[in-house]
Parts: sequence; C-alpha cells; structure tokens
Amino acid sequence: MKEDKVYSVPREKVDAFEFDGQVADVFENMISRSVPGYPLLLDLLEVLTEQFAQPNTNCYDLGCSLGASTLRIRQHLPSTCHIIGVDTSSSMVERCKSNMTRDHSSATAEIRLQSLQETHIENASIVVLNYTLQFIPDNERLKILTHIARGLVPGGILILSEKIRFVDEAIQSATTELHHAFKKHQGYSDLEIAQKRASLENVLVPNTLEQHQERLRDAGFISSDMFLKCFNFVSLIAIKQR
Repeated sequence: MKEDKVYSVPREKVDAFEFDGQVADVFENMISRSVPGYPLLLDLLEVLTEQFAQPNTNCYDLGCSLGASTLRIRQHLPSTCHIIGVDTSSSMVERCKSNMTRDHSSATAEIRLQSLQETHIENASIVVLNYTLQFIPDNERLKILTHIARGLVPGGILILSEKIRFVDEAIQSATTELHHAFKKHQGYSDLEIAQKRASLENVLVPNTLEQHQERLRDAGFISSDMFLKCFNFVSLIAIKQR
C-alpha cells in the first residue's frame, strides 16, 4: 500500500480534487486513513452480501475506484451472480481491472468506465454507492436513486455510504474537529488536512442524514436504516419491498 503524500507539499493554489492517476496510486491508503470506519464497512459488506445476494442476479458497485468493495462482494456471491463495477476515472478503472484479474472467485465480473447517470441497473439484488453520491450534483441524486430502486429485484438492497453534515452548528463543528483529529491520528499533518479540505470544497457536497432518508423514500424505498456511523460518515441500507 503506497502512502498518501498527495497534499504533503505546500501549494500556492489548491486545485479541485480529482480522481486522477496520482490519487489512484495512493487511494487505498488515502481512504483508509481519511474515512473512519472504512475497514469495518468492508467487513460488513461481506455479511450483507451473504444475506441479500440472490442467485442469477446482478450486483453493482457504483464508484468502484480500485475495487475494494467490488472484490469483497464478489468473493461472497453465489456463483451464478455477476458483479459490475463502474467508475468515471480511467486511472481507477485501469487499476481496478488489474486487481480483479488476480481474483478467481466463481461469480463473473466486469469493470466499466462509465458514469452513474449512464449505467443501466437491471435484475440487481445488491447495489453499492460507497462515498459516490456526494460527488454527484445535488439535483441529479434523486433520479439516480429512483433508477436504482426500479432496477432492483424484490428484496434487493441499496447500500449507501456518505459523509454527512449536521443542521446543529455545534454538532457540525465538533464532528468536523473529531474528523480532523482522526486524520491527525492517522499521520496526516495540519497542512495535508487543510489542503485536502480546500480541494474538496464544492466538489464533495454532503447532505444531512434526514435528506438522505427522505430522498430514499422519494426514490421508492419503503424501508431504510443506518447500520454504521463513525463521526460524520454513515452507511445506510435501503430494501426494496418484496
């Protein structure tokens, strides 16, 4: 695992964050050191897959990056399933394809260079959106979730992981500080934290938990619940009614 040093050198101008080759090279280290609870989420994906994957269905990892979630899901699928990883970054897709070739699970897999908006969801028992929706324009998010809901088979699930914001300003401030403290505990400097935060401004746009839950209802999911929360990062499961 190559150590993330992307923002370790002072910059005169901090450009908007991109999932380019430089980020792809260190992404595994970056996400594990930046997102509290991420290793646990990957473990829980295995449990959720074993519980909800239905034979002869598709599974989708939307915003698959290097394929960490894709691989975890694939390794716990029935052999008759097919998993599809989707990402808009050519650097991520290239590396993800290479990672997938080293896995010999029985379920078939494909990795696509494609946007969420262009991805057709069909006959799906599991769809994963791990820290992906937050990079999509806010006015396009409901349409994407509605399309996912329609493409799920009865009893299928959406796993949605996001960074959230809080309406209560005191909680928002405290949680932001806790997140920064977590990153410092992981070895990031104040400079790295500040420059990364500046690069994500207006690129990663979080919603409140209540906004996510309301949007899931509007998309057609009857049931949803939070199954993981670490500071300002949450994971939700939404189930399509049988």
